[in-house]
Amino acid sequence: MSRTAEISRKTKETDIIVKLNIDGSGSPDIDTGIGFFDHMLTALCVHGGFDMTVKCRGDLNVDGHHSVEDTGIVLGKAFAEALGDKSGIMRYGSAFIPMDEALGFCSLDISARPFLVFNASFTNERIGDYEACLTEEFMRAFAFNAGITLHLREEYGSNDHHITEALFKALAHALKQAVKRNDSGAALSTKGTL
Repeated sequence: MSRTAEISRKTKETDIIVKLNIDGSGSPDIDTGIGFFDHMLTALCVHGGFDMTVKCRGDLNVDGHHSVEDTGIVLGKAFAEALGDKSGIMRYGSAFIPMDEALGFCSLDISARPFLVFNASFTNERIGDYEACLTEEFMRAFAFNAGITLHLREEYGSNDHHITEALFKALAHALKQAVKRNDSGAALSTKGTL
């Protein structure tokens, strides 16, 4: 069974299309107009083993907020659609990822009960043309639209680029574990369904 999705969303602020193959080879085709964000989505794709096309045209003359948050919304919806009723997956994943002096942690549950706990701080306002505070906005939009309970934590670090990249890669590795097919093909839940 193919676990793929194609979602598009157009508002007065953004025009986004996402194509996702969960069982891909880590092939990225990313263009959001924000260089560092493209770098993070590419890391998510490669480290998660997902084939992802993400095209976003947003009101970058205002700032990057709408583009980053709305991309999280559409990517989250794509994951939700590709996973269907979420039966037959391992459901849980977690990962510690080092990036030089920084260490990021992610633990998640593809539960249909969206929640975000985000515990990271940044020294600088920007990383290149990307506003550091938008990492939390992306993660919230992604988690709530994918139906994921998502916990992210900066264990330590001093370089904002490294901290952010460690968090995105930790998310990728945790997702990779959680979307693996389980042996029974059933929902991993005492309720019998998610």
